[in-house]
Amino acid sequence: MAANFPLGLILLFPALGVVFNLFLGPRTSRGTVNAVGAGVIGAAFVAGAIAFLRLLAMPAGAALVSTLWPWIEAGSFRIDVALRFDALTAVMVLVVSGVGTLIHIYSAGYMAEDEDYARFFTYMNLFVLSMLTLVLADNLLLMFVGWEGVGLCSYLLIAFWYTNPQFAYNGRKAFIVNRIGDAGFVLGILTLVSVLASHGVWTLNFMDLRAHINLVGPAMATVIGILLFVGATGKSAQIPLYVWLPDAMVGPTPVSALIHAATMVTAGVYMIARLHFLYDLGPDAMEVVAIVGTVTSFFAATIAITQPDIKRVLAYSTISQLGYMFMAVGVGAFSAGIFHLMTHAFFKALLFLCAGSVIHGMSGEQDMNKMGGLARKMPITCATMWIATLAITAIPPFAGFFSKDLILSGAYTSGHFALWLIGLITAGLTGLYMFRLIFMTFHGISRVEPERAHHLHESPSSMTIPLIALAALSVVGGWVGLPEGVLWGNVFSHFLSGSVGVFKPSLEVSEFMLSTLSLVFALSGLAIAYLFYIKYPGLPTVLAWRVRAFYQLLLEKYYIDQIYDTMVSRPLFFIAQYVLFRGIDHYTIDGLVDATGITMEVGGDAARRIETGNVQHYALVYLLGAVAIAAFYLYLVLR
Repeated sequence: MAANFPLGLILLFPALGVVFNLFLGPRTSRGTVNAVGAGVIGAAFVAGAIAFLRLLAMPAGAALVSTLWPWIEAGSFRIDVALRFDALTAVMVLVVSGVGTLIHIYSAGYMAEDEDYARFFTYMNLFVLSMLTLVLADNLLLMFVGWEGVGLCSYLLIAFWYTNPQFAYNGRKAFIVNRIGDAGFVLGILTLVSVLASHGVWTLNFMDLRAHINLVGPAMATVIGILLFVGATGKSAQIPLYVWLPDAMVGPTPVSALIHAATMVTAGVYMIARLHFLYDLGPDAMEVVAIVGTVTSFFAATIAITQPDIKRVLAYSTISQLGYMFMAVGVGAFSAGIFHLMTHAFFKALLFLCAGSVIHGMSGEQDMNKMGGLARKMPITCATMWIATLAITAIPPFAGFFSKDLILSGAYTSGHFALWLIGLITAGLTGLYMFRLIFMTFHGISRVEPERAHHLHESPSSMTIPLIALAALSVVGGWVGLPEGVLWGNVFSHFLSGSVGVFKPSLEVSEFMLSTLSLVFALSGLAIAYLFYIKYPGLPTVLAWRVRAFYQLLLEKYYIDQIYDTMVSRPLFFIAQYVLFRGIDHYTIDGLVDATGITMEVGGDAARRIETGNVQHYALVYLLGAVAIAAFYLYLVLR
């Protein structure tokens, strides 16, 4: 280990951007705000790249460590604000800051007409700062600070246009759902501290946890792992806490790209990879992670094939792809999960920014039923979105092919045949819903309303240049993880092995056969989408009518929101309104307070009737008292 690089610089630059845009941004020009907003994230990327080069010069498994200042001291328990830069951190820092920089540059064009320009970049810089804090943290408590920071920023950015009541509601929904997951996360941390403290170990530093993890034991490791995973289902939008992510699409499109590609939703996958030693000790917790991830992946993909909103299709696509990542870490292929996290960041950021370019050119329209034939008017957007679609569909040699292939191979060779099969079917669904999006948006006959068609145009260079850069990464980004024996092989997994361990398959199988099957399923999805939306464009309507009950089920997202509303939200509102507010607060608490006041008032009124201030009354009372006393004594004597 070494501490000769100031890792705090990676956090300092976005922090300066937050301070500048918060206090000086409203008083400066938009160009200055944009230069600072994007520039500080670019500077963080440069600092991360320098740290990465220094890390490469160190022995395998080494790390740069920097302690900024002491934080908490309570008896034997001590936590510092300390940063750790190892192979896993390096990947995350470069992805977050690199993709984040391109999204910030794109935002300059997309948000050019918004009056709250400075506030937008303040939140965006804070978002990146929080995510970088999460991935650089050297201990679980500092990670939790970043964990909560990205949750706060998601609320601020989803509800950025808060004057719209629906947008404000969706922001609150994201915040509350994440708080539910975070309750499990906090319980997991407290349980871990309690178990280790019972053995005299007071620490939350990752390397100390790794050294003492055997003190936890398999049973408690399973409990802690599942509790932490509950937090991950909130942040990374897995069943049952995925419902906030589709509604997050009401925020500005660059926000969607940042949430889905570089920040927040990847936090849960990173957390499990960082604590891989804990999950290795509790294999039942890993089974839960793998099963939930696989089911979520398939579940979200089925919903995506019917959604008409271009951003909602991509939202459910993100939920599905995150499910693949959890499948990978759940079967023990931690490096494959992080590899897909990286490639997904490239093509998912590109997909959302291309969608934003379409929405920008279509004057705010997001319904794909009102698009079609846009390729002629938006050639750069169309070409780059094709690249992103080929990447997410796992067509070689695009980036997604190598990472998704590694996940499915890990699932099969670890003995999880059922999960592999579901993942294979989901690969076909991915091809179907993504090429459905491409064909409905850019090809076929134009369904654009005449007024919008008149203003339809390609986006400005500030938006298209980031698209081209991300398109290049979507092509070559997966080449660092080639199959073993091909050119340089899987250097990505070798690089990460010191941080997340080495995947050990339990079965031997032909990698070529698995790759071929995956490719066949992906191309099948493409072929079905071509038949439905280009060759026979009336066929989807006919099919939807014939199986209208099933189609409606998918269109309404399995009615999960309605079920949650009926079974969770309304009962809670009823309890809050009629039991807690009226029954306890109003009638019990307020009733006791009011009864006390009424008692004092009645007592005071009675006292006022006695204390009249009339001297004759007082003399009469004195006389009656004296007579009563005399009568009492007389009674005693005569008895």
